Amino acid sequence: MSSHTLTGGVVCDLVDGTVEPRDLHISDGRIGGDGGETVDVSGCLVTGGFVCAHHHLYSALARGMPGPGDAPRNFLEILERVWWRLDRALDPETISLSAQIGALESALAGTTTIVDHHASPESIEGSLDGIAEGIAGAGMRGVVCYEVTDRHGTERGSAGVAENARFIEANDRPLIKGMMGAHASFTIGDQTMDEMVTVARNLGVPLHIHVAEDASDETDSIEKYGLRTAHRLSERGALAEGDLIAHGVHLDESEIQSVRTSGVFVAHNPRSNMNNGVGYAPVAALGQRVALGTDGIDGDMLAEAKACYLKAREASWEAGVGFPIERLVQGQVLAGSMFGEPAMGRLSAGAPADLCVLDYGAPTPFDAGNVAGHLIFGRPRVRDVMVGGRWIVRDGKHTEIGEEELRAKCREAAPKLWSRMEEY
Repeated sequence: MSSHTLTGGVVCDLVDGTVEPRDLHISDGRIGGDGGETVDVSGCLVTGGFVCAHHHLYSALARGMPGPGDAPRNFLEILERVWWRLDRALDPETISLSAQIGALESALAGTTTIVDHHASPESIEGSLDGIAEGIAGAGMRGVVCYEVTDRHGTERGSAGVAENARFIEANDRPLIKGMMGAHASFTIGDQTMDEMVTVARNLGVPLHIHVAEDASDETDSIEKYGLRTAHRLSERGALAEGDLIAHGVHLDESEIQSVRTSGVFVAHNPRSNMNNGVGYAPVAALGQRVALGTDGIDGDMLAEAKACYLKAREASWEAGVGFPIERLVQGQVLAGSMFGEPAMGRLSAGAPADLCVLDYGAPTPFDAGNVAGHLIFGRPRVRDVMVGGRWIVRDGKHTEIGEEELRAKCREAAPKLWSRMEEY
């Protein structure tokens, strides 16, 4: 593995809260050592790579897709008329292409780790290999899982559990990890819930599940089980230290307390929540472990952080510009927990060399006290991206993927995928 010395730039360690002009030496995939090839990053900020804490790469080929003839009027209808038809239309080719193009575009946006949540009910077995290869092919880190659900019957619910277990046990990719995925409480019966929790705990991996994204989630849970969503998950052992819940928009105060004391991470997805009209999550009350996800919109975490700030500010004057930066840091902490590191965004000696070089000619003084304001209100351009000491993006171009060829394949495959949706 080659060594590098980044010189002339400002090193911005969001985890440690330090901002200083200094050279950054990288050797054997980690920060430190003597360095080697000199890379001029003058006029640039060097930050830890960004982490998308909740992605749906399978949605990448949906961009520009015609809407359903009968337009959805609520969140459940969005699921039924759009996403649950798209995921059923996926086949191995489109699963792979979705992962490749989604990972590529995430890398170009400065994201170095994707925590993905996959669904393809007509093509379950082996699907996680397609997702993993797409992420790994882009040179990125990834944590993948299959969405367990009973909405197509308990047999397919068990098949989802089996796909997660198969991948976790067989995976030997150094930059890819597996976890146990689950759709949401309202589509998982007790039998399947218990099965997936048991398998996850036996394998020693966390769960990744949607929670209270829409008010109907809570209504359904109360009607079926006599418990609100988070309390049902807690009762069945599906809300434990290191688990990851997405959204949490409609958690009540008692559920918020359960989440805070459980030790789970929360993926906050402000742009998706706005797009789906489900409301604003009580992120300020959910504790420190709130990271940012995009829920499949894209892999641009700086764009998500800006939306996070604006929604938080709209909700409360107490929200400061540092709030979304703290959420980006928690994504790095989440990724670190998956890969056995304190946080994937540290730029101190011994940390993994996952970093992003932002071309940004600051028009005003830049220091540790105002870095958040520059990142949220400025327009930094992602120039270079490194993962584990290896450059995957240089001067805005991916180093290994033929971008135009891949985009051409996607443009050919997407209309066929959209056409197959008519079958469902």
